[in-house]
Amino acid sequence: MTTYVITVPGTFTAGIEDEVRTRLNQALRPADPHRTRMGDAQDLDPLTVNDDDTFTIRMAVEADSVPDAEEDARRLADSALRAAGIDGSAAPLGPAVITGIDSEL
Repeated sequence: MTTYVITVPGTFTAGIEDEVRTRLNQALRPADPHRTRMGDAQDLDPLTVNDDDTFTIRMAVEADSVPDAEEDARRLADSALRAAGIDGSAAPLGPAVITGIDSEL
């Protein structure tokens, strides 16, 4: 298995309140990219929200292949959003992109 750092972009269509942002950060904690050597080196936060309500979720995912990693990342991002009380129409996600690979190879 390889650890991938994945970035999933999205947009909060109605903005995001501080309480909801806190719940989303808590829901993303298990996939925090700081657990990888790259995350520590790059100081990657799990959630970045821009002034225009676009956001980026970064996470570490263990998978056997790139497609599996991308699919797992989208599923985890969607699950974290739902756990924070945000449905898919309030925060549509863009395509998952691999931004790092942490492997012993």
